[in-house]
This record gives sequence, C-alpha cells and structure tokens, in this order.
Amino acid sequence: MPIAPENAKNRDYFAELYVAGILGDAGWSIYFPKRDVGFDFIAVKQLRGQVVIRPVQVKGKYPAQTKGDKAVYGYIGSLTQVHPEMVLAIPYFPTDQRGVAPTCTAYMPRWAIRPQAGRGFACQPARFLNGIPSPRRDSQQYFDYAGIELMESESWSTRPGPQHIISTQ
Repeated sequence: MPIAPENAKNRDYFAELYVAGILGDAGWSIYFPKRDVGFDFIAVKQLRGQVVIRPVQVKGKYPAQTKGDKAVYGYIGSLTQVHPEMVLAIPYFPTDQRGVAPTCTAYMPRWAIRPQAGRGFACQPARFLNGIPSPRRDSQQYFDYAGIELMESESWSTRPGPQHIISTQ
C-alpha cells in the first residue's frame, strides 16, 4: 500500500526519528531543536576525552513503484543550513513504503555534499537497481554502522587525500 501524498511529511518525521534512534543505539545523545530551522537534531558523544558535536539533517528517499534504475541515487535539493561538522543522513526506503525500516542509510560528511547550479546541493552515494537502493562501491564506508563509526573519527570533516576520493561513477 503506497503512502498517500498528504502523509509524506509524516514519513519525513519517521526518517528523522529512525536515524535518531539508530544513533542513540550507537551511544550518541540526541538533542532536538525547539524550532526546526535547518538541522533536524544535534548528535553529541564523548570521544577521546572530548565532546564531539554533529549537526544532522535527514533527507529520506522514498522511491515510487515506477522508479527506474539509477547508477547514482541520493539527495539533490536545498539544505537550509550547512556546517563543517554536519552529517547528511539519507535513509533509503524500499519501494513498498509500508512503514518498514530503510534498506540502508548513508551518513555523509559536509565535504561530500556538492553545491549545484540552481539546484541546491547534491549527495548521491547510492544506486538504485531492480527496485532496491544500495551503496555504491566507493561509498560503502558511509553506510549503516560503518558510517556511524566514521562520524566518530577525528577526520570526519576533513576531505580524504586523492587516493580516497569518492568517485562519481
């Protein structure tokens, strides 16, 4: 049963709470803003004797039954706020949209989110094949628990050297 268009906003809230719950399970403390003016929540964790703070925006992907195969798949659109330490969390839902958990979730650093002429920003770490979203080969480290582990690294906001750059293929 597809989700009715009038319930799409509720679906976005489900994605936010899903990501917050997974991060909470991984030991992050989650703080929701009084007013949502950009970041959906702030994730905080004590690591290496320091408090690590990651502002998080969640952009869920909800493909229609008719969606075709895509070599690159992710978020293209506006971001109301950006920050060097931010996380763009992209939960990828299956086409059946029955309230099930995402197939996979990307946790992307700010440097992996590219400005687009007239279209806001783009971050496309997944692919869509035969109705199923999955990580692209060069982006697997940003998905699910591996991605959450990367959020904990000291180099989260630093773009890797040329040997580690994510390809656009």
